[in-house]
Amino acid sequence: MNTYVALCAIGAEKILGNELKHLGYKLSNTAKTPGRVSFCGNEEAMYRTNYCLRTSDRVYIQIAEYKATNFDDLFAGCYNVNWQNYFYKDVRVVVDKVRIHNSSLNSEHSVQSMIQKAIYKKLGDVWHISVLPESGNTCDVRVYISNNTVQILLDTSGEALHKRGYRTDGGAAPLRETTAAVLLQEMLWKRKNPLHDPFCGSGTIVIEAALYAHNIAPGLGRNFAYEHFSFYDKAKALEIKKQEAEKIRTDVECRITGSDIDPNAIERARLNAEHACVAAGRALQLIGSDAKIIRPDFMISSYSELKAPYDYGTIITNPPYGERLGDSSQAQKLYTQMKSLFTDFPTWQIGVITCHEKFQECIGRKADVQKALKAGNLATNLYIYK
Repeated sequence: MNTYVALCAIGAEKILGNELKHLGYKLSNTAKTPGRVSFCGNEEAMYRTNYCLRTSDRVYIQIAEYKATNFDDLFAGCYNVNWQNYFYKDVRVVVDKVRIHNSSLNSEHSVQSMIQKAIYKKLGDVWHISVLPESGNTCDVRVYISNNTVQILLDTSGEALHKRGYRTDGGAAPLRETTAAVLLQEMLWKRKNPLHDPFCGSGTIVIEAALYAHNIAPGLGRNFAYEHFSFYDKAKALEIKKQEAEKIRTDVECRITGSDIDPNAIERARLNAEHACVAAGRALQLIGSDAKIIRPDFMISSYSELKAPYDYGTIITNPPYGERLGDSSQAQKLYTQMKSLFTDFPTWQIGVITCHEKFQECIGRKADVQKALKAGNLATNLYIYK
């Protein structure tokens, strides 16, 4: 069994943990670590989690964990890893990030250099090569040091998992796909409920809802870093991909829609949705199915022109804020006018994610639930009106 570490937005750890448990994996972290969830799994877990996790940004294999209070200990612990079991001889290894908390070793740059040196020293000694050619694929290593405990991780994902492969142009300040997936879970949205995004932009929330409703694993249409590992089992990866394709549901009726006042945004949203559904269709072809995924509907409309088409439903939206509108005052004006949604959708649950601190003041309503989420450097709040 291996130990894996999945990254997520800060505040989404519980949701990611539930995803992992649903996939059948046991969580192994004894204490809460912001933005990280550790779990145990066999080699198969590397393939399945990258295909299936909706709310994780990356999945790592934990290569080593040991105590180090000085650079000699740091070097020795890293050198003891059998790095030759993971890479081809032309590999280019990059220590892409170091994070240190409450430890004797406190220079991230020095730790980065020492770990890099230890890896290359071990590979050179085992392969009897004085200088590695570095002409092949790049493999990323990440290091966390907390309370003098070193954790060395190998990236299995490559590009961040929010890059599903269906969005070619997100428009201005797009919402991460993984964050959209978190919103759906925080809102406890079910596929039988109508869902609408009145500020859909490039369609991220709507498309993620469609993937969830049809049980389409979000990673079926992309590649991963593990394909460059020496122990990569192409047949096993394909077998798991087919297993996940078998789980796609094409028999469900969904009422998932999005609207935006910008015609260009709607055009992008439709194109992105098409890409997502085509990727799902290719996965279905692997198992000999020609079933089609019904595309979500998008329309050009101002939010103020909308009326609830059903007696109940859910609105989840990421309205424009200062960065997208040009300045904060425009955002405040929009948020003040958005209170009409409560009149036009009186029996619907409404969820709004924004980084604007005065959102509740502008809209004139205090949320029933407020949830802080931080993805990358952007700190946001989800306001839920039940």
